[in-house]
Amino acid sequence: MFDLDKFKKKNICIIGLMGSGKSMIGKDLSKYLNFKFYVSDKEIEFKTKKSIQRIFNEEGESYFRDIEEETCKELLTKNNCVISLGGGSIINKKIRKLIKQNSYSIYLQVKLKVLVDRLKYSKQRPLLNKNTKNIEILKQLYENRKIFYEKADFIVNNNNDKNLVLEKIQSKFKLYAE
Repeated sequence: MFDLDKFKKKNICIIGLMGSGKSMIGKDLSKYLNFKFYVSDKEIEFKTKKSIQRIFNEEGESYFRDIEEETCKELLTKNNCVISLGGGSIINKKIRKLIKQNSYSIYLQVKLKVLVDRLKYSKQRPLLNKNTKNIEILKQLYENRKIFYEKADFIVNNNNDKNLVLEKIQSKFKLYAE
């Protein structure tokens, strides 16, 4: 089985843009590894007793990013778990430092057109605007974040079949288990 000690890491984190499948893949991966699973946005909602959308609407993005930093710093020090990080958390230098220090990072790379299709009915994405072209918003977010996403320990394409993605991750882990 995959041993994080070989990498001198405490946990596994999943990064990528919104809609890339971080929570879905992370949940299944945690079951496979028999690790605890966390979603940073869900932890923020639990802590604040508000939805992410409501936090953005009432307090603004800056306030959200402060809570996100605090929450991610707590999560990224945990052992033997899989953590699905919010898509924008990677822009925070302190969070990136903790990822590099403590986490085996997996970037779920997805084509922008696939993301737009996945997100077209979502009402829980505060950075998307229903009055403009979401592909332009996603393209800008990707351009601002790709330099950080691409520094992940493992990059896997998640455009189609989640089972195929999980198999690729599991195969990667099996290489290191031997």
